[in-house]
Amino acid sequence: MTAVPPLTDGDLTLRLARQDPQVVAFDVENGGPAGTVEVRRTTPGVGLVVWAMDRTDVAQRALRLLSEYAFGELGLERLQVEVDPALHASARVAIRSGFRREGVLRGAALVEGERRDIAVYGMRVDDPRPETVTGWTALMDSTLPKKRVIAHVVVRDTSGRVLLCQVSYKKDLELPGGVVEPDEDPATGASREMEEELGTALPLLGVLAIDWLPRWEGWGDAVEILYDGGVHDPSLIDRLQPDGFEIKDISWHAPEELTGLVSPLNARRLPMILAAPEQLHNLSDGSPIIS
Repeated sequence: MTAVPPLTDGDLTLRLARQDPQVVAFDVENGGPAGTVEVRRTTPGVGLVVWAMDRTDVAQRALRLLSEYAFGELGLERLQVEVDPALHASARVAIRSGFRREGVLRGAALVEGERRDIAVYGMRVDDPRPETVTGWTALMDSTLPKKRVIAHVVVRDTSGRVLLCQVSYKKDLELPGGVVEPDEDPATGASREMEEELGTALPLLGVLAIDWLPRWEGWGDAVEILYDGGVHDPSLIDRLQPDGFEIKDISWHAPEELTGLVSPLNARRLPMILAAPEQLHNLSDGSPIIS
């Protein structure tokens, strides 16, 4: 076994207990024995970090020491931690040690005959460290909720009808628009979707409604913004060009015709929005939020 000087942060000490081509393990001392920590080589340049300690603050410091050793002396380029999502203390250790949450492997572990999920946390050699501002914000960003944003456009004609699209993936008629892309502002997303779906991006005149959508049929919750696409002559529909793939057809519909044609969500909110387009509607699942 190659001699390795003890790794220390001044109080905590890691003493080499085992070293071979696959595993480098340390005993952890913090005024006495405090547990163990090790890195297991999995693929070239990648190591899996495993620890057994009672105190999370000690585990956090031990993982930081081990990580710097693994990157600097072992030449690894990526470290990974795998945690049962139910073990919140272990997840905190991973995050506070500099490991970003990267995702969940569903049913990846077999524990006593039961399939369990595994949350994966990773750190690259070039990641900013957790004691830096950029490093800490990147860590927090990896754990905070990622809520979808949807941008739809309400286009009306001079008779008070609304423009609806027959989409290829469901029977309900839908407003033009869709999901906002990462690093895209919602208004740009609404215009982009209109351009892609109908061949024309109409000017957006403002926001008609902001709605929160709860979980639904496998979708996570989302925030939806309904933009005002203006009032147009009914002949507008002849100048629009459905893409023929996602949008099969477009048509005007009066508010009283919507039930049964659109989703229950749009059946609740569209007549209300069309009746009062001059005000901003603050909604939750298509119903007004009463303050």
